[in-house]
Amino acid sequence: PDGSGEGRPQEVRHGPRPPVADGPVEPPQRVGRRGQEPVRRVAQAHRLDRVVLDAGGRRRADGLQGRDGLGERERRRLDPRQQRGQRVDVPEPGSAEAQATADFGSAFVFPSQEASFNEVTLHSRLLGAVSQLLDTAVDQLRLTQSNLWPKYGRTEKSAGRYDNQDQRIHIDYPNHTLTHPAPWDRPEAVEMIVYLSDVEECGGPTAVVPRDSASDPAYRWPIVDSPGIGDLRYVNDRESAETYFAEHRPELAAWRQELYERERWARFRFGSVLFYRHDTWHRGTPMVPGTIRLAHNITYRRAECEWISTLHEGWAWKMYRPDHFMERLIATASLDQRAVLGFPPPGSPYWCEETLAAVTARYGAWGFDPAPYADALG
Repeated sequence: PDGSGEGRPQEVRHGPRPPVADGPVEPPQRVGRRGQEPVRRVAQAHRLDRVVLDAGGRRRADGLQGRDGLGERERRRLDPRQQRGQRVDVPEPGSAEAQATADFGSAFVFPSQEASFNEVTLHSRLLGAVSQLLDTAVDQLRLTQSNLWPKYGRTEKSAGRYDNQDQRIHIDYPNHTLTHPAPWDRPEAVEMIVYLSDVEECGGPTAVVPRDSASDPAYRWPIVDSPGIGDLRYVNDRESAETYFAEHRPELAAWRQELYERERWARFRFGSVLFYRHDTWHRGTPMVPGTIRLAHNITYRRAECEWISTLHEGWAWKMYRPDHFMERLIATASLDQRAVLGFPPPGSPYWCEETLAAVTARYGAWGFDPAPYADALG
């Protein structure tokens, strides 16, 4: 992330200046060999070349940075407006429909008939980074969210207090988990934003409040001073939210203002990735009017954290399609990619001679290789 804590402009045409680094950075270990990368095509398209970790090491990440010069062909391939599989209708920036689009979400969700979207979701470099951040093996991760949505630069707040143009500072856990996140040194999940736009063109950098230390007052326990938690009214728009706090929770209004003053902004390019947590203070900021920002949101949790919800319908619900895209995805995925979807890994108690033969019969026509599962049976 890049940025400063000097407030926020109404229109952001250039990303803010980068902050001073908190500590040394180190790249992650490479996941797999070049010839074995199941999604190498998308890796080349994204130019994903390094993960930057701050002084917190595996506990926090600042981003997966793309290089300059992404080809127009690769951009078109990853732009939902160019895809044919799900025929997602993305309104044109500046249109009346775009002006009325004031919330997040879209019909473009995993698993998709557009293969590149699935490949990004299950990208081995992303899985490797999340594995480091959660300090667990890749096959012990579970996918809970993958959807791509547009945000528009608009001149009016068409949704009033629920508008997302200039969001209130918030954390994400209330609509991701049935509980409260565990203490900081027991991370349960990693959220990602894969940006398919450039901040210098559309503005709207994501604002994040870094956690400075265990005693950081911004992260006092429990983390509940956000609209929609407990008996606090849910409000999305910043101005409306802070007016509400000033009127009904004046003791929190000044404290929340300090969060805004500590914001640091993510300066993104096409292919950049921001990693953060369910308990990270953050928000969306205003965009340049008449523009569009495309963001692919992905979340992975530790397998044992079953209280964190999967935000979409079950992956198996996409079976029975005429093109068998989901069956093909399962059959050709790597062992780790299958595991993060809940497919039993080699050595699981599920596997026996009967189940191995049955699963092979189901997916064999699409190239499923039962050997790793058979080998684990001995």
